[in-house]
Amino acid sequence: MRFSVVAALCMTLGACGALPGEGPSAISITSDEVEAGSTISNYAVIQLDSTNIESIRRYRPLAFANQFKGVGAGGASTLLGVGDTLMVSIWEASQDGLFSSGGSGGAGQIPAVIDETGYIFVPYAGRVRAAGLSVEALRQSIQKELIGKAVEPQVLVTLGEKLSSTAVVVGDVMKPGVYPLPLRDTRLLDLVATAGGAREATYETEVTLKRGNRSGTTRLEELIDFPENNVRVSPGDNILLSHHPRTFSAFGAVKSSQLVPFKTKSVTLAEALATVGGLNDFSADSGGIFLFRYEDADLLREVRPELASTIAGRQVVPVVYKLSLRDPKGFFVARFFEMRNKDILYVANHPTAELGKFLQIISPLLTNTTRIQSLTE
Repeated sequence: MRFSVVAALCMTLGACGALPGEGPSAISITSDEVEAGSTISNYAVIQLDSTNIESIRRYRPLAFANQFKGVGAGGASTLLGVGDTLMVSIWEASQDGLFSSGGSGGAGQIPAVIDETGYIFVPYAGRVRAAGLSVEALRQSIQKELIGKAVEPQVLVTLGEKLSSTAVVVGDVMKPGVYPLPLRDTRLLDLVATAGGAREATYETEVTLKRGNRSGTTRLEELIDFPENNVRVSPGDNILLSHHPRTFSAFGAVKSSQLVPFKTKSVTLAEALATVGGLNDFSADSGGIFLFRYEDADLLREVRPELASTIAGRQVVPVVYKLSLRDPKGFFVARFFEMRNKDILYVANHPTAELGKFLQIISPLLTNTTRIQSLTE
């Protein structure tokens, strides 16, 4: 009987190599070989601690702003163009003038639209060139044409809609359409607000700006949080608002591996771990919590300046953040580290996790053996 028990134990022990696991242990991930090879493999490992968490928190993602730096003047041109609507007002010194309105002293109001040839028509002045002129230059031109025909004419030209300079706003906005740009500089948020704003929450809405051959995408909330991203709009810009709920993935030695949606504007690493039920009590290595994401190269140069030459010329770099909860300070770090869209959270197995699984498997067998021995004695 005892021989059979020993044989069964040996067979079970031999099968330990096939025990299921959530992933490699923290020791294999943080070994010197992997750490040394991280640069060759084009990723960087950053240990999260109190010395670098503040640099990561205050980093300002400005890749969107840099994408359009120096491209496009912003706002509409001060010169008139085809399609612009105008109101021409003409006063005369005499109540019996050509444009006098019944002796009331009012001005004659003449609406006009710049046609495809760049001209407008004003009675008694004829066709007047408007495209390519400023409002003041057009006013002087009309007034000059009316001298000798009207009685001491005084002309005022008012710009209505500047349809020669427009931008398109489409997607998940309340009022999609083509919007004329005013003469003043118009920012991206100005145009989104003119279109009625986003249909969904700002932290779930992405803004894509297409300008010529350039295109950039950012979260709508980042236009507010980082004003540098609120770039000037140029004529011909196309703006798309899209609803993209944020998610992160959790794997490894957690109680529930799953794809987790963001339910609030911000989610910290501590909250992310709590959302998936925390660490697995039987297999997790509290010193091996990893987060995988792509980071701006500028942030990596600040946190790991020794890698500056390695990542020269690159815009984004794959980064693996490592956090240890064996030190109580790690809990405070986790509280201030914010998750991002498409982050991958991985908790490594503890090196002794396989032994724990083995003991769970043979525990019923040992219990039965003890009972049998009690009965035979």
